[in-house]
Amino acid sequence: MKTNEFISTLRAAPNNQLIFTDLDGHTVHSGYHLTELKAASFETVDCGGQTNRWQETIVQLWVPSHAANEYVTAAKFLKIFEKVRGMIPLNLDTEVRIEYGDKNFFPSTYHVRSVTRDQTTTRVLLEPPQTTCKARDRRHAALPTTGSCCAPATEACCTA
Repeated sequence: MKTNEFISTLRAAPNNQLIFTDLDGHTVHSGYHLTELKAASFETVDCGGQTNRWQETIVQLWVPSHAANEYVTAAKFLKIFEKVRGMIPLNLDTEVRIEYGDKNFFPSTYHVRSVTRDQTTTRVLLEPPQTTCKARDRRHAALPTTGSCCAPATEACCTA
């Protein structure tokens, strides 16, 4: 999900409690803090020798040992977001990711799969990242759609 979509969804219901859950139904404990916002830039080289560049907005959550029993409201999240946005350049057209980890969540930077809301709650469904081979992905994307799905590859995955 793009950062601007995420923020727009929160603005639509500012008084809602903001609850983050994973695909297994585990919920980030109430009393979490939004501890950091990151404007992350990545420059990589994949195993096919191609350079890749992208940016992400990373929201880091943390639960203190004596956490309160209240969830952050969308309004509080937005207030923090806007304050940080005035201090560092957050690109609203980048993917927003949620960084978190505890006994129920493997520490990772999660994708936002969806955001839903009712009258009192905005739920953010988190999906763990998956590894992939970009060279293989490019090769599969270039294969004709009418050909065999199992045709042998004409180039190796890695150039090294």
